[in-house]
Amino acid sequence: MSARPISAPEGLDALVAEMTAIRRDIHKHPEVAYEEFRTADIVSAKLSEWGIEHERGIAETGIVATIRNGSGNRAIGLRADMDALHVQEFNTFEHASVHEGKMHACGHDGHTAMLLGAAKVLARDKPFDGTVHLMFQPAEEGLGGARKMVEEGLFRRFPCDAVYGLHNGSNVEAGSFLMRTGPILAASDTWDVTFTGRGTHGAMPHRGTDATAAAAQFVIALQSICARVKDPMAPAVISTGAIHGGDPAAPSVVPEVVRVTGTARSFTPEVRDLLEDGIRRAADSAAALYGVAAVSDYLRRYPPTVNAADCVDVAYRAAVNVAGEAAVDRNCDAMAGAEDFSFMAQEVPGAYVFIGNGPGENGCELHAPTYDFNDEIIAPGVRYWLNLVETELPHS
Repeated sequence: MSARPISAPEGLDALVAEMTAIRRDIHKHPEVAYEEFRTADIVSAKLSEWGIEHERGIAETGIVATIRNGSGNRAIGLRADMDALHVQEFNTFEHASVHEGKMHACGHDGHTAMLLGAAKVLARDKPFDGTVHLMFQPAEEGLGGARKMVEEGLFRRFPCDAVYGLHNGSNVEAGSFLMRTGPILAASDTWDVTFTGRGTHGAMPHRGTDATAAAAQFVIALQSICARVKDPMAPAVISTGAIHGGDPAAPSVVPEVVRVTGTARSFTPEVRDLLEDGIRRAADSAAALYGVAAVSDYLRRYPPTVNAADCVDVAYRAAVNVAGEAAVDRNCDAMAGAEDFSFMAQEVPGAYVFIGNGPGENGCELHAPTYDFNDEIIAPGVRYWLNLVETELPHS
């Protein structure tokens, strides 16, 4: 074992300054899903500078780096996402986005910097016995980069006994940690229903069939699925995100077609099935009531993110070594957000953990146009990764 405790690696202040500069540079030049070429170049250049072997082009722009030490036969994966969002940034600081309509509004710039910082220390000090795969993933925001990595043989090419993810948590005390065993994030599905009737004059609705009335009935009926069909002790959400029909310039026209779209969130396969079936039945019933046609589409996107108990135990011990017991909640509430880390955790036991980003200016809501990653949590984030590796792969 290294003479210096891994929780306080040598040169931490200089490392944090280096990673802060990288983080702000990535923030200033955001790249959305599968366009993370510049970001991948930065990651690759640093890995090469530190003598860390890595492969590029996994899921188009993804990178997997590998660090080995000793004779241990266990291997773990550490994952950070790299992509930005289609959001127009409102911030005016020097490292604000220079790309119109694109922004790091979820902290993936910080996630990348924290894992890079850990990579530098792991390669230098090698405070472990075994193999660490560092996974820099593209396209988390909606396009399933983790799924694509898995489909391209991620765990066949880089076998892991466990995999870990770390995400910043907005409006959570800076440097504190949240985790839980079992589902921590929901399945994220989208639904789309199109009602088609017979258009007519608004003053003579009896001469047509009203797709708008059917759509309105459907939106109201959706609320009964969670309230009256689902077990009240099983959490789930159905929300309507958009309704499109008619033309504001033609208020006296009953439109022929009205489209309604939204999201559904659940934590178990049984509830997921119930939501899909309930949405279709609600659409068909509303259509039948008003004599129109309904075409429903339900797209299962991300499965729930489910943490393995043994991995949460490891994550808890690592987090406590960084922040102390009082700042680590190992039984936090599950959240209705979703993550494509779930595809990795379906293949290999894993744990997805949140590190607090802090309140106020640097702790505003994720995906908000005024969001910024809090650079003060780079140090505890790096230390968490280092502690986790040493806990999972201790020297014999």
